[in-house]
Amino acid sequence: MTTPHRPIHAPAANGSATQPRIVILGTGPTGLGAGYRLKELGYTNFVLYERNAYIGGLSHSFVDPKGFTWDIGGHVMFSHYTYYDQCFEKLMGKEFTLNNRESWVRMFDTWVPYPFQNNVRYLPKQAAFECIAGLVKAQGGKGKVASPAAATNFGEFIDAVFGEGIAKYFMRPYNFKVWAYPPERMNKHWIGERVAVIDVERALKNVILGSDDFGWGPNNQFKFPLKGGTGEFYRRFGPELGMIRGRDEDPASDREGPNSFIKLNKRVQTIDVDAKTIHFADGTTDTYDILVSTMPLDVLTTKVLRAPRAGAGELERIASAANGLLHSSGYMVGIGLKSRAPGAGTPDTKSWMYFPEDNCPFYRVTYLSNYSPFMTPDKDNYYSLLCEVSESDAKPTPGNFGKDPDAVIEDCINGLENAGLLNPGERDNIVSRWCYYADYSYPTPSVERDSILSEVIPWLEARGIYSRGRFGMWKYEVANTDHSLMQGVELINRLLLGERETTIGMVYKVTEDGRNAANHERPAHAGSGEKRLIGAPALRPGSSSVEPKSNPATSDVGDIAAGEVGEEEVGVTTHK
Repeated sequence: MTTPHRPIHAPAANGSATQPRIVILGTGPTGLGAGYRLKELGYTNFVLYERNAYIGGLSHSFVDPKGFTWDIGGHVMFSHYTYYDQCFEKLMGKEFTLNNRESWVRMFDTWVPYPFQNNVRYLPKQAAFECIAGLVKAQGGKGKVASPAAATNFGEFIDAVFGEGIAKYFMRPYNFKVWAYPPERMNKHWIGERVAVIDVERALKNVILGSDDFGWGPNNQFKFPLKGGTGEFYRRFGPELGMIRGRDEDPASDREGPNSFIKLNKRVQTIDVDAKTIHFADGTTDTYDILVSTMPLDVLTTKVLRAPRAGAGELERIASAANGLLHSSGYMVGIGLKSRAPGAGTPDTKSWMYFPEDNCPFYRVTYLSNYSPFMTPDKDNYYSLLCEVSESDAKPTPGNFGKDPDAVIEDCINGLENAGLLNPGERDNIVSRWCYYADYSYPTPSVERDSILSEVIPWLEARGIYSRGRFGMWKYEVANTDHSLMQGVELINRLLLGERETTIGMVYKVTEDGRNAANHERPAHAGSGEKRLIGAPALRPGSSSVEPKSNPATSDVGDIAAGEVGEEEVGVTTHK
């Protein structure tokens, strides 16, 4: 929980006489959000350093040599914030598609409508019986774990909420494929509404009456940039911060302008905490008064920071703590194909699919060509599949931590055949094979994570270093792209306006029965609407004004109702 911050306005030790020097490391959504907000507020003594030749971080999109556009994972534009929505409207205008969500689970050689827990009637009778019987026992307090409140980790929470059958067939195998760690190594507090308790009556009704729950959830429709993939939205922050846009079809052609706040190809080598000096791999240096870091928290503390005057062993203690954080790596494998029949386009209407079984390496596959007609070279004659594969010491892959991506690509193609997404002989239709390896893909909400963060984050902030973002804050529950952008925006509001940060303090409550974990309104479409309690501040792009809080008591950090998961890696979500 953060406290109000005294706005910075005094003369600085480094930087200008009136504005302290703010340095931002990384141009993913968090860094871009922070830079955008600084510029909105008229602040000029800041710079963003990016180690890559492009901006966007894990939200960047790539165009391969065959003309297919690929995202780093199955992103959808899903927002909990008016500010984020207004940024999207300002930067994208009407250049987006509005897609109907259609998601499925593949198991027992059949397609089960999403969400799995309400559609077990599609399973073989024995498996369906095990799921329903286990659910009844769990909901009656007679399962392996008496209640969600009694669970000490995510694995026990699964058993308490879903029962043995659903845990066996879906929740345990699927979540291991996603996180690359056993669920017992994860805490239960990140979950909140992301994993819903099943309504026993509803599940029984669907089995007995043969009814379906299809297309269920908050993002039944979702926005997506018309051209350029998810990365196009974040690419458009570049010109706002002084970059010169290159060719539309080539995100890598963007470059720094003469007055750009963004500096590309700047890899940080070391940071002297005492001297507040950054040393880059190219031999240059910069100083800061305030440092906003979006690099992985463990990398920052164990490999980058130097604190010669911080006291014997002080930094070593902090680095040792941060080194206990867990994360998984991931392969994003894109398979571009000729359509099965000329002019037929994508052969299916599905959006994305979940895969709990071990006959394929991926946990999710997305029909990216269904998101926009410009994701392939020719919408009528090509389509694209994006596969996601996780990796960790607890879950190795043939890729061997990025050393052999071709092995993962081949493994995915075999999996697509096993899962029925590629028909026999369709390998001949593959025209593009693309792979992106993310060393840091998922920040694992491990059992020990919160105690580590409570030690490391305050130590850094006491020294003018603010670690934010997907891996800077290490809170997966607030690491969707909208959360990440708002972490940057809210930090600047804290530093310049003295406001509290809300996103990093979102609470995902786990109630006794697993229901009503958070209260929030649902948007009409993904990427629109706002989920926050009455009284939380709403910020307007282009203005530093904040709407009055009608109930200040509800706007403190930790009181903001947590929003629905947008990218749905868990595979099961809430229903109200």
